Amino acid sequence: MNRSYLESFLPPTRLLLGPGPSPVAPEVLTAMAGPTIGHLDPSFIGLMAEVKTMLQMAFATTNEVTFAVAGPGSLGMDACVLNLIEPGDKILIARNGVFGTRMCEVASRGGAHVIPLDFTWGTPVDPQAIDDALKAHKDVKFVGFVHAETSTGVQSDAAAIAAIAQKHGALTIMDAVTSLAGIPIKLDEWGIDAVYSGSQKCLSCPPGLSPVSFGPRAVEHVKNRKTRVLSWFLDITQVMAYWGGDKARAYHHTAPVNSLYALHESLRRLHTEGLEASLARHKAAHLQLLDGLTKLGLELLVEEPYRLPQLNAIKIPATINDAPLRSALLNDFNIEIGAGLGPLAGKIWRVGLMGEGARPEHVSRLLQSLETLMRGQWTEALSLAS
Repeated sequence: MNRSYLESFLPPTRLLLGPGPSPVAPEVLTAMAGPTIGHLDPSFIGLMAEVKTMLQMAFATTNEVTFAVAGPGSLGMDACVLNLIEPGDKILIARNGVFGTRMCEVASRGGAHVIPLDFTWGTPVDPQAIDDALKAHKDVKFVGFVHAETSTGVQSDAAAIAAIAQKHGALTIMDAVTSLAGIPIKLDEWGIDAVYSGSQKCLSCPPGLSPVSFGPRAVEHVKNRKTRVLSWFLDITQVMAYWGGDKARAYHHTAPVNSLYALHESLRRLHTEGLEASLARHKAAHLQLLDGLTKLGLELLVEEPYRLPQLNAIKIPATINDAPLRSALLNDFNIEIGAGLGPLAGKIWRVGLMGEGARPEHVSRLLQSLETLMRGQWTEALSLAS
């Protein structure tokens, strides 16, 4: 790139159809560019209260401890895990992709005794296996799982997993980074105890915020910890003094003011559209993509009942070289899609139809570009035999 670092950076215009971030609506970017005000300004305190209310609506919860962590979804994971676990606690974590594995790493670093429960990548978590594992490990305090596994495009039955955990007296920690506003989430109905998500997926907000929610059982558990939460910044007993009341709020940290403008606008747009309408739009975009992929002779990795509409794992044909096609999509068509991770590297493409990306015109553009690359003048360059 022949440019001086003293020049202003002008990013290229891309259609983001990978695993995240997703396309951001112009209205959200405009909101983010508003004048910065103080993080204790009465106007900003009012905005925070509205963000909290809209997050509660999106999560389908009345949890008072619902707010946006000032960091990406991975920091939300830290917040949920580190607030709940104490050294020596046993936590059962389902691993059916990258992010279940990451939850194991976070819990292990926090001093927990991690019991991993592995499933084949591309398949959902089996609730019966959770039940069997909890019967074998009766002193497990927590069950962690990924609702929508971004690395494989598979969704697991959160309601069934939560019911089993409750039967055994364990608290649940759910990764909803890719599921919030893309597939149904009903925290109160399911009885999920702690959940974290991300701003950059189906909410179509810039990266950097992680919506979280802690249920009454989780909050009570944190209040009765024998040891202090390992992270001062993430300790919800302190953070909620800032996010809690509608009037007087205790200083905790300098909130990312402009990022929260953007999240507010993203949530406002979600609720103006209607949550059910948003879910239906994601499903319709998925079906449109599936129809086009079938015509191109392409298949999805995940079986139909467990597929995420917002994250599609496409099997790469044996005759196509993965990296050159993705590079051509990016460089020649300005479309970003994701590569496979771990054991699926080089075997799948990950196509995200999340938030603003779940629009018919975007799906059509991707399908036309794929057809051009697979059947047109690029075929020879992309072939493994070339």
